[in-house]
Amino acid sequence: MTELTELTAVQLVDGYRKGEFSPVEVTRAALERAERIQPEVNAFVRITAQEALAQARESADRWRRGEPAGLVDGVPVTVKDILLMRGAPTLKGSKALPEKGRWDEDAPSVARLREHGAVFLGKTTTPEFGWKGVTDSPLSGVTRNPHDPSRTAGGSSGGAAAAVALGAGPLALGTDGGGSVRIPAAFCGIFALKPTYGRVPLYPASAFGTLAHVGPMTRDAADAALMLDVIGAPDGRDWSGLGPSAVSHRGVLREGVRGLRIAYSPSLGGQVRVQPGVSAAVRRAVERLARLGAYVEETDPDLTDPVDAFHTLWFSGAARVTQRFGPYQRELLDPGLREICGLGARYSALDYLAAVDVRMDLGRRMGRFHESYDLLVTPTVPITAFEAGAEVPKGSGHRRWTGWTPFTYPFNMTQQPAASVPVGVDGDGLPVGLQIVAARHRDDLVLRAAHALDEVTPSGS
Repeated sequence: MTELTELTAVQLVDGYRKGEFSPVEVTRAALERAERIQPEVNAFVRITAQEALAQARESADRWRRGEPAGLVDGVPVTVKDILLMRGAPTLKGSKALPEKGRWDEDAPSVARLREHGAVFLGKTTTPEFGWKGVTDSPLSGVTRNPHDPSRTAGGSSGGAAAAVALGAGPLALGTDGGGSVRIPAAFCGIFALKPTYGRVPLYPASAFGTLAHVGPMTRDAADAALMLDVIGAPDGRDWSGLGPSAVSHRGVLREGVRGLRIAYSPSLGGQVRVQPGVSAAVRRAVERLARLGAYVEETDPDLTDPVDAFHTLWFSGAARVTQRFGPYQRELLDPGLREICGLGARYSALDYLAAVDVRMDLGRRMGRFHESYDLLVTPTVPITAFEAGAEVPKGSGHRRWTGWTPFTYPFNMTQQPAASVPVGVDGDGLPVGLQIVAARHRDDLVLRAAHALDEVTPSGS
């Protein structure tokens, strides 16, 4: 019999409906798993066991009455410690923020999950203010990869990815400003979706502005579609949020990829050096999409690396986060964060607007590209997980985390939906992710293609 911690959210809800097990049993199993993995991978900032069990008992009562509160009633979920969760401090990986406070408000995505009866296991780790693509912070230390604890889980939603991969809840909320759900999903072997900007409301607004997305991190696309149907509801606190979705994301999954036009770009026209094991796993998955009836063409979008413009936007946002910090608070910061804050504070308004111009042109190019192709497929990350506790791989020559993840941050700049799908492992047994990108507002196409791959990708292939 499959362990309760290995079941997806879809399977859990079906089991609750049939009376095969209860939310209390599932929550106890998930909490036990969370406690067991914590010493080795450090996925959690805080495990809220008593609160979770109380929520599970309330859910069990609703299921006994045949009156579930919503789509994920009784399903364990974790929340990245960037997002507000009522009853728990949100310290964002920083020693510079005070723990004392009322902490009586949920972020929009957390509020929607609570309304649908989710059970909250706790808060997951993040680098300080989510500033980099790996997860270590002055507050909580280093988060490690579930497949090899000597390696990084990726970031900035690294704790969320590790928790899902190891069975500490099938659903996790992450944030993504430059790859932060997709990078750890690829490194940890799970699924993650960065939806179209505004599809999931965000409050308080991110200092990184409209680069920052909220998205589901799950074992597969079906769970992500379920979660997106919950957290994608509008919230008046986010002035840039979209209206209600025109489709049920769960409802489109079975439409598959037959007839879709897919552009496969293995290296963005030779701009990215990709590890052979990553290339091979991604190419095998692309061949599966072709066998499922998609029209696949190896071609590249008209893109040049926008890293300098991204840095202007990103570093400026970091400087804004810490703008009011005094000398003592600044001394507490991650040294790398302190460095980029200094750089960001020196940009002028004209520098920022020049970066916005690059961003708008990038969006124009991708808009034209998607007139010819429904989807773009690339590797999620050109490498597999490297040593834990480092911002960049040893000997890589990269100065900042953006140097080793050139496939992810361009699509934060364009606000497009993008997912990382687990498609196997490299020769060392480390997970590989494939990225699927669609035009803005076509999250449904990303989920359809990811679900099609889920159904034909053998475990460990």
